Amino acid sequence: MFQGKRIILAVTGGIAAYKAIALTSKLTQSGAIVKVILTKNAQQFVNALSFQAISRQPVYDDTFDEFDPTKVQHIDLADWADLFVVAPATANAIGKFANGIADDLLSTVYLATTAPVFIAPAMNVHMYDHPAVTENMETLRRRGVHFLEPGEGYLACGYVGKGRMAEPEDIVQSLLRYTQQKKTLLGKRVLISAGPTKERIDPVRFMSNHSSGKMGYQLAEVAQQLGAEVTLVSGPVNLASPVGVKLIQIETADEMYQAMVESFDQQDIVIKAAAVADYRPVKQHDKKLKKQDGDLAIEMERTQDILKALGEKKTNQYLVGFAAESDNHMNYGEKKLKEKNLDAIVINDISNPSIGFQSDQNEVTFMTNDQHDFFKSASKNTIATQIFNRIIEEIGVD
Repeated sequence: MFQGKRIILAVTGGIAAYKAIALTSKLTQSGAIVKVILTKNAQQFVNALSFQAISRQPVYDDTFDEFDPTKVQHIDLADWADLFVVAPATANAIGKFANGIADDLLSTVYLATTAPVFIAPAMNVHMYDHPAVTENMETLRRRGVHFLEPGEGYLACGYVGKGRMAEPEDIVQSLLRYTQQKKTLLGKRVLISAGPTKERIDPVRFMSNHSSGKMGYQLAEVAQQLGAEVTLVSGPVNLASPVGVKLIQIETADEMYQAMVESFDQQDIVIKAAAVADYRPVKQHDKKLKKQDGDLAIEMERTQDILKALGEKKTNQYLVGFAAESDNHMNYGEKKLKEKNLDAIVINDISNPSIGFQSDQNEVTFMTNDQHDFFKSASKNTIATQIFNRIIEEIGVD
């Protein structure tokens, strides 16, 4: 699968370093040439001999160990790599990368390489959620770094939560998808909506929903990697803009309607993944509503049905909707597919918390008029890739 691919695997100082031995083995067995960089702290958990025995390549751990006097080691390593993988990546390493610190072999090679970079974070759940770490990761994403999302579960520190390094098998699959990905959608224009909307009640209150925007953002990222010119219309979310994607930020259902309709005619593929408010308050108050005795009733009115409007406006576009349902998923999805003149609909079960709005996982059915494809639980990036694979089949792109 990776025959002849030259991969730098950098291992930093966390207990998940033991997984890097298995990762080295899997990559080597798949035909890759793997050169390992061990930081000083990583060597507190694993040793160079294990990696050397498996990779049959030298292991690098010191900036000033110049094995070949005709070359500068960190530049030679940086130029050699086809892929640069950091697994596990500690908060410290991520901070160095984001801030341009070059004080050891790993950080100097990172700054010098032009190879695609993949980072598999591994740390305590509170460290992973810390604003400093979050901002550093967002900075790196904006620069084009690919993150291999950590899993949730029991952590070595005793906590339960997000922070476990992605499994070696999943990392191999992510790298494989990247290396085998063709620019199938080169020359195509793709419009995607994502996230929730906010409908104002008064200056301090609004109505919204639990959508995180993660699915739509992953769809935009995958489309861009496939070569498409991507426009992402996004409600208010806490996510970094995918690299190379045109981002249009909106708040209300009406603003999303305007943005989608205005961009629609120029598109080849349109995916409405946003969770748009179906209703909004008839009256938006200029001043804060004061608490009163008794109940409060807010009169609501329907927002414009964006997907139906796009279905009516459709000419040559391939139009995909989303149906987030808590019951009768297939029936509601099929009804929506037909009533709104869609080419396909993606149906998911929001009653399952492991694949709900805030989760990094999803499980969906991709439905067209003559075919149903079930995509079992996987990362939202994987699901996004599977969705685009089906769209590409449907529109007949080679």
